Amino acid sequence: MTDVFVGIDVSKDCLDVAARPSGESWQVANTELGIATLVKRLAKLQPTLVVLEATGRLESAAVSALAVADIPLAIVNPRHVRDFARSTGKLAKTDKLDAQMLARFADGVRPEPRPLPDETQQRLEALLVRRRQLLGMVTAERNRRRRAPTMTRAEIDEHIAWLQVRVEALEDELNKTIRSSPLWREKVALLRSVPGVGPMLAATIVAQLPELGVLTHKEISALVGVAPLNRDSGNWRGKRTIWGGRPQVRAALYMSALVATQFNPLIRPFYLRLLATGKPKKLALTACMRKLLIILNAIAHRGMPWRSPASVAVTGAAI
Repeated sequence: MTDVFVGIDVSKDCLDVAARPSGESWQVANTELGIATLVKRLAKLQPTLVVLEATGRLESAAVSALAVADIPLAIVNPRHVRDFARSTGKLAKTDKLDAQMLARFADGVRPEPRPLPDETQQRLEALLVRRRQLLGMVTAERNRRRRAPTMTRAEIDEHIAWLQVRVEALEDELNKTIRSSPLWREKVALLRSVPGVGPMLAATIVAQLPELGVLTHKEISALVGVAPLNRDSGNWRGKRTIWGGRPQVRAALYMSALVATQFNPLIRPFYLRLLATGKPKKLALTACMRKLLIILNAIAHRGMPWRSPASVAVTGAAI
């Protein structure tokens, strides 16, 4: 039986679909009726893999329907698809061409299908996203206050106070959501046993990094985007940099690493040793983020809480 690969380009109103190797393409409305028609047609095709780009929730309805129908699908980073298109010399861009490129990407790269997060996990992720948005508003208002005339500062202060109340309410809702799942409660307790790991990093990992404890230390570092990547050409050796990955997880990991450099008995001496050898602070902190992630990966894998530096030494943390 020939493998069938399908790409779906998502927009607000339409879903453009392309299949390989048949080359057929079609379009349906991004509505309940259109998605039902799509699912019925794909069920007959029995695709090996369906690929969609992450578009910021426009794809949610289609993804949910495909997942319920047990159609294998992967939601991919749009940048990866663009880079793939450039590598093939395909620079033209229309919705139909994008769907064809997604099908070609599915065939050539074959990203691993991932199950759709359940409703509770989606709720937790939505709460985390909203909390980050509110904190961004608080920061923006504080920055405005510094330059604002005296007559408007009271109003800005009132808005900041209201935003902080909303942040606290969201954090309470986050805690309730986590406590509703015995499995999550156990995982959060394991993660928070590590000095420097606070409730927000633990919640972010539970919602947005379910692979923790399943992948190797190299794989999890690359997935989050804290593994240094080479930039070499011939005899030229560029600086190793981190990029890509999951920025929300990396942002939460950064804040915890800052705390860990002060209070974690394994991370702090590692950080000071890097600084003593002349490493820039930013580089040293990035290394601490990776080390902290490796520790958390090992703890999640073994199901054992933090006890001492020796129990989670990096030499034994790789899985």
